[in-house]
Amino acid sequence: MIEVKELKKSFGALEVLKGVTFGVDKGEVVVVLGPSGSGKSTVLRCLNLLEDYEGGEIMIDGAVIGYRTNANGQRVACPEAEKAKLREQVGMVFQSFNLFPHRTALDNVMMGPLRVRGAARKEARTLALELLGKVGLADKADEYPIRLSGGQQQRVAIARSLAMQPKVMLFDEVTSALDPELVGEVLRVIRQLAQEGMTMVIVTHEIPFARDVSDRVLFVDGGVIVEQGPPSKVIADPSSDRLKLFLRRYQGDYLVA
Repeated sequence: MIEVKELKKSFGALEVLKGVTFGVDKGEVVVVLGPSGSGKSTVLRCLNLLEDYEGGEIMIDGAVIGYRTNANGQRVACPEAEKAKLREQVGMVFQSFNLFPHRTALDNVMMGPLRVRGAARKEARTLALELLGKVGLADKADEYPIRLSGGQQQRVAIARSLAMQPKVMLFDEVTSALDPELVGEVLRVIRQLAQEGMTMVIVTHEIPFARDVSDRVLFVDGGVIVEQGPPSKVIADPSSDRLKLFLRRYQGDYLVA
């Protein structure tokens, strides 16, 4: 479903991604771990074309995204309309909820199908109610974001992304802005999506969650993948000293002997 080859990205003189290569199969859940500034969130933003990238190639469902080679052999960016079309297939949920404060939870979820897909209002409403029920918020459909907790707002944001019926979901540290007691309710929704076979790439610092829900873990540091594999290996028995140090720092020595 996703194939990334030698992905490179710089911000000015700072090279953030230095040739990242990995793939994600359909229905697979890949968790990306790494310290702040390692490049993990930049990978997600490139997958959704929220960031341009200078080198390498990204393919989603067999199609190269973001760039084309013209008749002169030059690499040129795709039109913005094509990027927008790609974002319909690749949903992304951010740290901040980004809900429209003047619209109810139901209206927030309906907006994508109505405005982007041109769905009939009845159809969009039915889908939105179904998705709010899926994330455990059927009783909050008519509430405005200010009356929802952070965890509830984040679940509305997940429902809003799902309303576009994407092929892939990207989650960028979606629990980092939440109080600890609200983290579990969001992670339960993501765990449910994993059980249903949604293809997902998840950036998180929640190590136990990564261990339980992922098919594969990538550990990124300094713009490169230092280690990758099943969580039973990467988290329970890491081989690199850098990853051992990271796990101790974020989750305690009990994870690493």
